[in-house]
Amino acid sequence: MPEKITYYAVVGAGRTIEHPSGIVRRRHATAGPADESLTRDFSWTFTDAIYQQERGENFGPELVEISADEAGALMERFRERWRGTP
Repeated sequence: MPEKITYYAVVGAGRTIEHPSGIVRRRHATAGPADESLTRDFSWTFTDAIYQQERGENFGPELVEISADEAGALMERFRERWRGTP
């Protein structure tokens, strides 16, 4: 069975769901969830933003759940925008 993944757009101040500042995801594993944030080199690294939001402790950007297709489209936009940046 394929792994279930939930994606979230990171919507900070002055941003919209159409133009988020980033993407985070939760990989649902039998050992428990693994939460990750997309980096500029397109690797995934640990984040606690989803956990904080669930507990009402997230005082940073809002996380808005999006579909896998929407996440893929955003990653392509980020790839184009971040191309050539360190």
